[in-house]
Amino acid sequence: MANEDLGKTLRRLRRLASLRQEELAERSGVSVDVIRQLEQGRKHSARLPTLHALANGLGVELTTLLGDPPAVSATGENDGPRFVAVRRAIMPAFWGAAPEPSGPGFSMNSLREQIADGWTQYHSAEFDTVMKALPNWISDARSATASGRDDERRAGFAALGKALQLAGHVAVRMGKTDLALISLERAIDAAGQSSDPLLLPMIVNSTAWTYQRQGRLEDAWAIACRAADDMANAGHTDTADGLKVWGALTMSAATSAARSGDYTRAATMMETAEKEAARVSKLPDGGDNRMVSVFSPSSVRIERVRLAVQYGHPQDALALARGMRLSKDTPPSWRTWLLLDVARAHTDTGDAAGAVKTLESLRRVAPTWMQHHTLAVAIVRDLWALPNHPPGLRPLAEFLGIGE
Repeated sequence: MANEDLGKTLRRLRRLASLRQEELAERSGVSVDVIRQLEQGRKHSARLPTLHALANGLGVELTTLLGDPPAVSATGENDGPRFVAVRRAIMPAFWGAAPEPSGPGFSMNSLREQIADGWTQYHSAEFDTVMKALPNWISDARSATASGRDDERRAGFAALGKALQLAGHVAVRMGKTDLALISLERAIDAAGQSSDPLLLPMIVNSTAWTYQRQGRLEDAWAIACRAADDMANAGHTDTADGLKVWGALTMSAATSAARSGDYTRAATMMETAEKEAARVSKLPDGGDNRMVSVFSPSSVRIERVRLAVQYGHPQDALALARGMRLSKDTPPSWRTWLLLDVARAHTDTGDAAGAVKTLESLRRVAPTWMQHHTLAVAIVRDLWALPNHPPGLRPLAEFLGIGE
């Protein structure tokens, strides 16, 4: 994988982890000399196994080391006017006017539908579309919280919580994790004033995910486990929606365990989650699945594949993925991640032909996403460096701009 910014990113992440080069070498199993050459710009490339090892030693996802794919269409304006509007919606100006009650044309059902559609668009990676609408959704929800009727105010706070949670997710995708935490903290406050008992743990799960992105693995583990235990103790896992939220929290805690080096514990938790996910279809359905955490046998299996391939168990990943049938409610973004993880597993096991075949499938279902994803490019670069190119590799290399 060649990347002019790789050395700078490696040095920044190492310093954030308070590690000396020698300590990172010991943690990752990568020689001090290689780390020095990368950080000093004397070496601009590394093979995927080396990058995997460095990412594990730093306690970050591989995509954090490589550079996350852009979260918006290729305008290059991460902080352009549209995102500034999202910032202002999350954090209204000091001494600004208090929200006024909703007007006569306002419909809470319509607002809920719009926010639910926003979550669908988010899972489809339509981030620019979501950003355009978010300020209005947040503003409308705040107005609803100023209603004179208690039930309408609580419904308004529930809508505000979901809109701010969505804004937090978009901020993470933009690389603005501190802004995401601000949005999620305000979402938690809104959830406390709503009448939805599942909203708070759902936002806690989003917060745990954001902590993971910041490398705060112990914090992510602690809040996800506590929220999952609270749900179980309160009897909220007796409905489909409640079990989905519990399951998402459990998967989040497992991810934190794996990234902290305890893959065995993580795998056990995921096995438990997959068994529990089988109960979802047998429990009373709460309604709009777009507003609830993603949790099904398919989603758990996808996460198990991801953990296996990320933490050095590619054969396990391929075994888990073999013959998998995805449920209809599996978001498109999860499907594309699965294909990418399977391609990584094939690459790690030396099956270049299998990797190419999987990447061809990925190109068919998500061509634009693939072009922008640094990990997809890294896999193809590694395959391109092989002495014998498997059939189909050249078109993929040309598609991603990788030449002789």
